[in-house]
Amino acid sequence: MLPTDPLTPLRALMDEGRFRDAVDWRRNAGPVLVERPEGMLLSATAALRTGEVALSRSDAVAALEAFEARADRDGRMRCHNLLGAISFEAGEIERAHNAFAAALALAQDLDDALVMARTSNNLASVAHLEGRGEEALGLYRSALLAYQRLGDRRGMAETHHNLAVTFRDMGAWSDALDASREAVRHADLVGETWLQSLVIAGKAEVHLAMGDVELASREVERAARLAEQASDPVGRGETHRLRGRIALASELPAIALAQAEQGLVLARSVGSALLEGECAALAALACRALGQTEALARYRQVAERQFSGLGAIAMLADFRSRLGE
Repeated sequence: MLPTDPLTPLRALMDEGRFRDAVDWRRNAGPVLVERPEGMLLSATAALRTGEVALSRSDAVAALEAFEARADRDGRMRCHNLLGAISFEAGEIERAHNAFAAALALAQDLDDALVMARTSNNLASVAHLEGRGEEALGLYRSALLAYQRLGDRRGMAETHHNLAVTFRDMGAWSDALDASREAVRHADLVGETWLQSLVIAGKAEVHLAMGDVELASREVERAARLAEQASDPVGRGETHRLRGRIALASELPAIALAQAEQGLVLARSVGSALLEGECAALAALACRALGQTEALARYRQVAERQFSGLGAIAMLADFRSRLGE
């Protein structure tokens, strides 16, 4: 009789997208994880999905050290990619880029098509954030082709979502809407609520950018319900931000400020630098409409600090432009 894999419960929770339950399992697992870097890597992934960035980093670093001690290049590759995602979430963009690049080099050496797709996708997100839109599009398209060859619908959903965000920021509305629809289609087939929330929120923001406030509002409420169902704090923060943007567009600045502040609390609780910057920027714009000059200055300082730290030059310029500068 084959021995039972002690990580089976954790793998099952991850496969089902039950990331909060996976984190709870990890906290009660005892020494079984310390001896299994594969388990530490899984738990680090679950922790990142639930917004526990510090726990995710701790487990990912422990897994990397164990894989290095074993001279396990595949394990190191996966750890570097996850550590890049952790650094990206925390706003450490140079560190994220270096980790993604290390993962990509190992993936190419190992001829691992899936990780090459993931790291290309992640490097594209860095390029997009730093305002290199055409470079981001090229990397996203390369990742998408790889995911299509692999039949990886989760990867396709995430990459279509990222393409939609990039097209939206470039003002290519038709391409953005097409990409967001594809993201939703693939996410629905995968059936993971956190992913569905992410891509539906992205589609809502495309509609908002196109001026369709009513449709954007309906999509945001769908995304919010899914984020609650998934116990996804980042997704909940995103929907508060979008509700605030819709309220501001509807000339309801007090509601916009309340939603921005709720999003800000969630962003800080999970250590999401980008979400914190975006919510602070929204709060500043709402305060300007309300004539609250002291609060405006306070939120503006937070937004500018986060955007500058992220290297998000285009976002910073857009924010200042919207303030009338």
